[in-house]
Amino acid sequence: QVQLVESGGGLVQAGGSLRVSCAASGSTFRTDVMAWFRQAPGKEREFVAAVTWGGVTSYADSVKGRFTISRDNAKTTVYLQMNSLKSEDTAVYYCAAGPVGTIWRRRESYNYWGQGTQVTVSS
Repeated sequence: QVQLVESGGGLVQAGGSLRVSCAASGSTFRTDVMAWFRQAPGKEREFVAAVTWGGVTSYADSVKGRFTISRDNAKTTVYLQMNSLKSEDTAVYYCAAGPVGTIWRRRESYNYWGQGTQVTVSS
């Protein structure tokens, strides 16, 4: 089993920055791919960004150039640095983890999820 705990959410003004973190524990060898998804009220959970153990990254078009995903394998922690935030970035942000072969943008492909952290961007 893998446990994922997010932290760092909060309230920020449009144009500001925020960093959220996700700490993994347990069977971390199962976390080859770690990702962030988000879910706004009334909407489906959507892919934001993913990073592999080797550091290969992928981003949703809506956040490309503004968000940066990174991971510290020694600490089994993944980060999402969010810059130039917009009101439409407001959502609950979820950390997810999956083994080798995980389809990065497909939420059903991930085996483990955190409880989520709220990010609110005020305009």
